[in-house]
Amino acid sequence: MIRKWTFLLLFLCVVQTIFAQNFYLKLSNAALQLTKDQVTYDPTYFKLKYPNGDVPADKGVCTDVVIRAYRKLGIDLQKEVHEDMVKNFKKYPKKWGLKSPDSNIDHRRVPNLMVFFSRYGKVKPISTKPEDFAPGDIVTWDLDGGLTHIGLVVNRKSADGKRYMIVHNIGAGQVMQDCLFSFKMTGHYQFQK
Repeated sequence: MIRKWTFLLLFLCVVQTIFAQNFYLKLSNAALQLTKDQVTYDPTYFKLKYPNGDVPADKGVCTDVVIRAYRKLGIDLQKEVHEDMVKNFKKYPKKWGLKSPDSNIDHRRVPNLMVFFSRYGKVKPISTKPEDFAPGDIVTWDLDGGLTHIGLVVNRKSADGKRYMIVHNIGAGQVMQDCLFSFKMTGHYQFQK
């Protein structure tokens, strides 16, 4: 009887691992699809519908890449972040002088996504080893001068084959680049709802 339960538990762990790997590969593919869209970098504050609100399709910033990739998999980070901020506003940064959550912008701020992914995702080590990163991982960086950045690790390798590439928007639209170690890394996460 114990052997059957052990086998069943092992089987369920394998199935869960395969499902998770499949999810992150789908997230990677969703991010790669975004690079086909013409998007102008635009940090304008937009009034968004809620839930499932998005800025105009031809505009966006780095956080919009992550938001749009997850949305392709049926996960609305606008709703997820907003609901958590309504319940746990004190746990989120107060950099912008807000006294309450704002569903139009909160999910579009890197520090808020860092808190959200830390609370509900898996925090992975900040590392200089390429093998510590996998497709579907989320990485955040400090660009100096108080500027933060976020991108998704995708299932494409750098020209030398040593690192996974990043899909992000740092000013040139939603692009794939070899920039994993180009900036000071501040966070490394996986998130699956």
